Amino acid sequence: MKKILAPVLLAALLSGVQGCASSGGQAGALERAQYAYSAAIRWGDLDGAWMQLAPELRAQGEMNEIERNRWKQIQITSYRVLSSDATPDGGAARLIEIGVANRHTLTERQLRYQEVWRWDAASKTWFLTSGLPDLWAGQ
Repeated sequence: MKKILAPVLLAALLSGVQGCASSGGQAGALERAQYAYSAAIRWGDLDGAWMQLAPELRAQGEMNEIERNRWKQIQITSYRVLSSDATPDGGAARLIEIGVANRHTLTERQLRYQEVWRWDAASKTWFLTSGLPDLWAGQ
C-alpha cells in the first residue's frame, strides 16, 4: 500500500507546485493587476487606480483638485467585465460596464469603458494604458 501511495502523493504534490508556478506568471500577474484596479475603482480609491496606469500616463501629471473633486461627487455602483481578449501586441483588453451614481442627485447611469493593458517585462508588471475611465463622457 505504501509503495502505491508514495508515487500518487508525489504526483499530486508536483502538480500542485506546477499550478502555483503557472499562476505566478504573466497571466496571474494580469489577473492580480486587474483585480486591484477594479477594486480601486469600485471603492473610490483614486490613488490606487492611478498607480495602475502606465508610467508615461502618470508622467503627464497628477489630477488637479477640480478633477479629484469630480470623482468625489460620484459613487461606483457596479463594475462588470463584459468581455476580455488578448491584443495583437501581446497585451490584454477588457470591455467594462460601470454603474455610476451622482452622490448629490442620486441618479444612476451606466457607461462602457475599454481597458487596455500592457506587460512591462523589465518590471514584470501589467500597466493600464487606456487611462482612467471618463465617467462624464467628455463633459
